[in-house]
Amino acid sequence: MGLFKSIFGRSDPPRANLDNLFAVPSAAITLEAGAGFTSTGVASVCYRQAEGGAFASTQSDIQQLLDADGGPKVERTVDDFGYTWLVCRGDPAELSDLITDVHAVNSSLENAGFGPSLLCSLVVFADANGRRFALVYLYKHGTFYPFAPIGKHNRDNALELQVRGLLADDLVIEPELGQWMAVWGAPGL
Repeated sequence: MGLFKSIFGRSDPPRANLDNLFAVPSAAITLEAGAGFTSTGVASVCYRQAEGGAFASTQSDIQQLLDADGGPKVERTVDDFGYTWLVCRGDPAELSDLITDVHAVNSSLENAGFGPSLLCSLVVFADANGRRFALVYLYKHGTFYPFAPIGKHNRDNALELQVRGLLADDLVIEPELGQWMAVWGAPGL
C-alpha cells in the first residue's frame, strides 16, 4: 500500500492530536507578553450534530459533565450553517481549566465514535483596545491558526499574521493559509 501512495503522491491526512490543546495556556503567555492579548474566558467546540439517540445521549452527557461544578457555564447554539457550537465560559485567569473543558468535549465526542463530526475548537482572546481574535484548532489537521474578524465579513489579516509569527514556537500552526477558514458568527467573537 505504501508503494502506491508514493507513486500516486498521496499521503495519509494528519491526525488530530487533542493534547496539542494543552499548549494553549503557555501560548497565551506569549500572546500577552508580545501583543497584550489575554483570554476572554470563552472557548467553544464546533461540530456537525449527528442524528440518533447515541449522539443526543453523548451530547447531553458532555453538557452535564461540564455543568456539574455549579452554574450554567456551558451553552449549546446552532449557527446559520447548521453546525452546533458547545460554548464553555470560565474565569479568564483560569485558561487551563477552560482548555481542559474543551479537551473533554473533543475527547468525549471522539471516544463515542463521532470524531468525524468535529470541525474545530476556538479560544477567544482580546486586547485593551477591544480587538478580538480566536485561536482556532482544526480538528482534522491537528493545527492552529488565528481568525480575527472585523465587522460582519472582513478579517484583520495583519493581526492574524502577527499572531502566527508570535506563536510559531508555541503551537503547531497551519502552514497553508488557504486552510485558515473564516468562522463568521462564532460564539464569543
